[in-house]
Amino acid sequence: MSAPSAPGAAPAAAPRDFTFRRLQKPEELRQAEELQREAWGLTDEPPTSRTILRAIQDNGGLVLGAFADIYLAGVTIGILGWDGTRLYHYSHMNAVRPAYQNHHVGFRLKVYQREEVLKQGLPLMRWTFDPLQSKNARLNVRRLGAHPDHYYLHYYGTMGSEVNRGLESDRLRVSWALDDPEVERRVAGQYPSPEQDRARWAEAQALVETQLGEAGLRVPTTVSEPSRPTAHLEIPFDLQSVRDHQAGTLRTWRHATRDAFRAAFDLGYRVDDFTTLSLEHERRSFYLLSKPPPGDRPPEAT
Repeated sequence: MSAPSAPGAAPAAAPRDFTFRRLQKPEELRQAEELQREAWGLTDEPPTSRTILRAIQDNGGLVLGAFADIYLAGVTIGILGWDGTRLYHYSHMNAVRPAYQNHHVGFRLKVYQREEVLKQGLPLMRWTFDPLQSKNARLNVRRLGAHPDHYYLHYYGTMGSEVNRGLESDRLRVSWALDDPEVERRVAGQYPSPEQDRARWAEAQALVETQLGEAGLRVPTTVSEPSRPTAHLEIPFDLQSVRDHQAGTLRTWRHATRDAFRAAFDLGYRVDDFTTLSLEHERRSFYLLSKPPPGDRPPEAT
């Protein structure tokens, strides 16, 4: 967005580093409202208001910011959750201004949020995201080590924000076991190698078969139930390119991946990684799934 500089607006150049802390001042909470509008392209929907943010911050939730000097570059908002069995932290939103979206601010906010939640004595976080957004899948599953464990159909109903235009609001819920050793490794930057990813992909069953469409972007053709020990589930490498150049396939992508996720979860498969591979000079993105042995439970369930 090109506009005259104003209080709360992002500076022209990125700082060398960011400061991470809780939002407290009314002006900081006002900046959080503005940031949500900018990050999500909110037009027909209001942001989470500064009064709600104050209530969250002062009553067990967390409103955390990444600051570039005095400017709010990113914000994460979370509340206490209860599923009838345990308390956990529910992360409602993680938003970064477009000017800072290539500076790992979203990842660093989640790591800071994890530290603050552990201080509260809670070992589990949950949140939802659009399963077709490969950048979010890479952050949540690959880099943070969170595990998708539930698929919600049209979770929020029709949404007016730009990033949700043209799609039903399906969401994946992830559970993040904060003290799991694998999470520690992922947060520290330890992932499978590209060679390991490619080998795993090659031996896995394809749940969503795709082919190139008229605009040169992939489109799903068939969906299969998983029947082998491992599987992969393809999503668009760049959903915005699909929206801009092949919008007629958005619904096809949503329904194909919806059917594949639901079938996999119904049969007990677990999404345990996400990867982007270069296949015949084409960048493609995949969730990686496996069928755990009988009696094996994920860390967040123990």
